Amino acid sequence: MIVADEFADRTWEAELTLRYERLDGRSVVTQRRHKGPLLVQKPFYPEGDEVCHSIVVHPPGGIVAGDRLGINLTVDIDAHALITTPGATKWYGSDGALAEQHIALKLAPGARLEWLPQEAIVFNSARARQSVSVELADDARYLGWDILVLGRIASQERLTDGHYEQAFKVSRNGVPLWLERGAIAGNSMKLTSPVGLAGCPVVATLIAVGNAPNAALVAACRAIVVSAGGRVAITAMPQVLIARYLGHRVEDAKNFLQFIWRELRPQYFGRAVQTPRIWAT
Repeated sequence: MIVADEFADRTWEAELTLRYERLDGRSVVTQRRHKGPLLVQKPFYPEGDEVCHSIVVHPPGGIVAGDRLGINLTVDIDAHALITTPGATKWYGSDGALAEQHIALKLAPGARLEWLPQEAIVFNSARARQSVSVELADDARYLGWDILVLGRIASQERLTDGHYEQAFKVSRNGVPLWLERGAIAGNSMKLTSPVGLAGCPVVATLIAVGNAPNAALVAACRAIVVSAGGRVAITAMPQVLIARYLGHRVEDAKNFLQFIWRELRPQYFGRAVQTPRIWAT
């Protein structure tokens, strides 16, 4: 197990601030400021000028006890950004200190944001807290996902100690559209109960915010299936569509979310799916 003492002299307070603007028909990064080891790589344009693809990098490779990370991202009027990460986020074990990451995403009128990080792995004995806040103005659209892995599946590690807390908020013009909070403690009955996670270590959620999805689109999403042992659900509300996966395989969670994204992207963003190349490395 990796614990706080091993990293006592290497904890970080890191912050990344980004702004995307649309200038002469091109979505560009006009503000890029960082403190500590939290960076964004050179933008890519695999779809042409209208969509700016970016990769957010945390060079230490994991979040340890005492770390505090913050991401503040603004997408200005009519700009379109797609953000991902190069690999899994790792929440390492702790002997008591809390690790935190807070993400604030702000979308101006007509802005488009696709927030598609790779999975987050919570090591046994981690003590971690994450919050995500999405604030949309009129006509802004957002699609984002979260893939959570409790323990290291390959080594058959389970969450028997520590805890993970998560808060998610989506608002439009200050009016909440979706609020969700959760806390999972090691050895909690939530991990094994049929009304909790039912022994499944992989939990994934996709949230899309825009106009009400039509019935055919919802039906297409509900027709997507995963391999045996995984469960999925689709919830459609006036401005929000939510897709969920609960199961045992990260690959199944990723495949399910990407299939949903493939269905939703043409309606929400008017574009076919363009998979980030970094996912194939």
